[in-house]
Amino acid sequence: MRTVTVTAETRMFGKIYRRIASGIAAGAFALLAGAAPTLAADFPTRPITIIVPFAPGGPTDLIARVLGEGLQKRLGQAIVIDNRPGAAGNTGMGVAARATPDGYTLLLTSTSISVNAAIFEKIPYDPIKDFIPISELVNSPNVFIVKADAGIKTLPELVAKIKAAPGTFNYSSPGAGTKSQMSGEWLKLLEKIDSTHVPYRGAGPATTAVLQGDVQYACVALPPAEPLIKSGRLAALAVTGAKRWFSLPDVPTMLELGYKGFVSDTFQALFAPTGTPADIVARITKETREVMAEASTLEHAHKLGFEIVNGTPEQLAKRVADEIPAVKDIVTRANIKPE
Repeated sequence: MRTVTVTAETRMFGKIYRRIASGIAAGAFALLAGAAPTLAADFPTRPITIIVPFAPGGPTDLIARVLGEGLQKRLGQAIVIDNRPGAAGNTGMGVAARATPDGYTLLLTSTSISVNAAIFEKIPYDPIKDFIPISELVNSPNVFIVKADAGIKTLPELVAKIKAAPGTFNYSSPGAGTKSQMSGEWLKLLEKIDSTHVPYRGAGPATTAVLQGDVQYACVALPPAEPLIKSGRLAALAVTGAKRWFSLPDVPTMLELGYKGFVSDTFQALFAPTGTPADIVARITKETREVMAEASTLEHAHKLGFEIVNGTPEQLAKRVADEIPAVKDIVTRANIKPE
């Protein structure tokens, strides 16, 4: 397996990446505006696979299915969701990086594409060089949850119980190196509490672990947990966004609870392997952004616990390049290690 060592050189390449991505987007949209198309006129002629590097039922999988349904209608071809969980998303992202760059294999992944580059010494892809950004589709905060009958109603109560019984609490996350795990470790660092991280292959399994009593609490991306919160089976203690979430107005933010600067959100974004022809990238970008702009998509996304972003390729390129050093700073201060 090809590995990439994440170095300062890789991170410095972010500035170049943003310029390249901007040029790709400009050139691709110029093709749509009037230049003679080469491949996109007949694209697609067969099913398109979207690789999701996490388990079914998690936030990345959920939004992939929303996007896939819309693209299938617009492109007239089946959209196949290929879940490749493992190694905090590294397995699936590595597969996508090595896929034939013809537009028939895409990657829909989370903030892990940036996080993993900051936390793992070696990963089987380069987040800057191996992918062409298409669009940041949606965004959502993480949420701290407990089982509803656990007798814990607030985050301070959870912290107090952990302090009273150090070493006896476990918490789940979608995997080592995810933004959710970093939020959980960040809380441990700030409160000086002793609890054990238990990584799962996706937010769905990590949420189920709380329901089954395998762990005492979890920090996961909001979408898979929200229906269980609203049904009363889980209790939400705090969200990690900059403001209260639109559909859970009674749940406080970490900022409101006195955790200065504690904002940690998770994006879901679409990429193509580097080398995919520019006119095909332009076609996919156009159709993707039109799907995400539909009122039905907004309604569906809100029901699933997402806020629509529908960003441009340039905006996604900038976010990925900026996020790697920002995450690295948090990883260093919180002493987070891959498991």
